[in-house]
Amino acid sequence: MMRLFYSKNQREFKQLDNKRQSIMYFHWYKYQRGFSLIELMVAVVILGLIILALVTFFTGGTKAWVAGQSQLEAQRNARLAMDRMVREIREGSSFVIDTNSIITITYPSSFGKIPVTYSLINTTISRDGSPLINDVKTLEFTPEGASKVHILLEVDVDKDGNPDISLNADVNLRNYGGL
Repeated sequence: MMRLFYSKNQREFKQLDNKRQSIMYFHWYKYQRGFSLIELMVAVVILGLIILALVTFFTGGTKAWVAGQSQLEAQRNARLAMDRMVREIREGSSFVIDTNSIITITYPSSFGKIPVTYSLINTTISRDGSPLINDVKTLEFTPEGASKVHILLEVDVDKDGNPDISLNADVNLRNYGGL
């Protein structure tokens, strides 16, 4: 194998003899530099900080997505509960409100339905004792005349004391007075 070296004085490549080849190879091998321990430690710290920043970024995104999904599910459940209450109150012939958070709806005898009661117990709305929706902060039934009810439903998903979802509805009884 032929080895060449660049001579700075003569500005050209020259061939090395065997003796000179071994000396130059030894010189190159002896003074070859790698990475020091400090350089490796600095590189590891920098990579660690980059990885920590990425993990923090993705964790925050994941938490936001989970919070959004729970908010979406609570809103869906609140709308379903409100729709059910509105539909059943609308079908009624009369209602009785006790303490603004309990309503009993009576139906015309031709319907063959028994009266239904909605109430707020702690943070759960129940229909005739069966739970309908949880994490409710406020449920108010306000009579507006003999045949109209205003419903206010507020749900606190993250339990911070502030309602996250607020739904209002005005319901007219279709069968008012019909027996």
